[in-house]
Amino acid sequence: MEQPVRQYDRSEPAPQAAPAQARTLVIDLEGALLRSELLMEALFSSPARMLARFGAGGRAGMAALTEILARAELDYAHLPYDAGVLNQALAARARGAKIYLVADRFASHAAGIAAHLGFDGVVTPSDLAAGDHLPFDRTAVDRIDHVSRGRASLKTWAKALRVYQYAKNTLLFVPVITAHQINLATLGTTLLAFLAFSACASGAYLMNDLLDLAADRQHPTKRHRALAAGDLKISSALSAIPVLWGFALVASLCISASFLGVLAAYLATTIAYSLVLKRKMLVDVVTLAGLYSLRIVAGAVAAGVVLSEWLMVFSLFVFTSLALIKRFSELSMRQGEGLADPSNRDYRITDLNIIAAMAAASAMNAVTVFTLYVSSSAVTPLYSRPWMLWLLAPLLLYWFGRALMIAHRREMPDDPILYAFRDGASRLTVAAMVCIMLAAI
Repeated sequence: MEQPVRQYDRSEPAPQAAPAQARTLVIDLEGALLRSELLMEALFSSPARMLARFGAGGRAGMAALTEILARAELDYAHLPYDAGVLNQALAARARGAKIYLVADRFASHAAGIAAHLGFDGVVTPSDLAAGDHLPFDRTAVDRIDHVSRGRASLKTWAKALRVYQYAKNTLLFVPVITAHQINLATLGTTLLAFLAFSACASGAYLMNDLLDLAADRQHPTKRHRALAAGDLKISSALSAIPVLWGFALVASLCISASFLGVLAAYLATTIAYSLVLKRKMLVDVVTLAGLYSLRIVAGAVAAGVVLSEWLMVFSLFVFTSLALIKRFSELSMRQGEGLADPSNRDYRITDLNIIAAMAAASAMNAVTVFTLYVSSSAVTPLYSRPWMLWLLAPLLLYWFGRALMIAHRREMPDDPILYAFRDGASRLTVAAMVCIMLAAI
């Protein structure tokens, strides 16, 4: 049977398929996007100011603290975001999807983060569950609500605790070695003191990194630190600090009350340095030199040996020079990167020349003190061939001069003391010094 031919009115538009509705991507702010805790980020954005506001508010409780932290000034550009989640958001945006954050607290901070990242807005978990008053179709939603990150690895903890910085605490063995009191008893006690200082220093490093979160995240290299990068949770660091300091306390009590007093002075000075002193021009340098010298004092107190005045004066000049070299390296690095003056230090890039001059002068003073010591009568009871100690003077001049030159060439990214442990020429120089001292005994 012949079918009738259907006639189309060409004046009418041809029927078209309905366009596919764009989906919406919703991302949990604290469970997925942010590799940190927003409450802790707000607290440590300016801890002194936040706690001062809390104390002046006259209200107690978590609700009052949360209200104050909601007004904290966060640097949304440098928060530790999850790179994988951001990539998924970019891919969704490329497909035409709208993107919303899910946050149940700190709505103003969530809105600020959404605006910074170019997202479309913020919704609460309750609104998302109820489906009412949502700015998107609930049936066309993809959600990233959790990213499993697991616990921090041992490598992350070692990085956060600055285990590599324990090399500085070998200074505790200097009094025992220079006093020629090397035996099992003194070495055992000094080793325990080394562990106590290392635990105490690690707790101080964690505290310092918490206080410097904002500044570290804007630094070319410090932004890779465990806390700044979000590899270690702020709450985990806060829990570790009392454990580390508790171990240091117990170990110190096993040595002596005097050693505990020295360690307490070290910790108090370190806290003062982290809070105030490191932001004071040259006060920070003197404080760093004092902290290094305090390790030598602690070693003498722990082992029960007499501390040489010559050693203390020599050490003070040495560590002042090294602290100045450290500041010089930091400023020259910023100059090379084209960065502005540091915001958390009272130095300017234009100070480089005077800092270099003071570092060189302090180094030469250390060599002068050493030569005066070799010329004194104090060496006779300790060395049978004291004339051999004169060979140490040119080695000291070489090492200090080389350290200054390497820093000037911007080839010393590390702390100068740590650099001495890693640099081949420095290790050979130190080995030669040790051999000369042994031969002079």
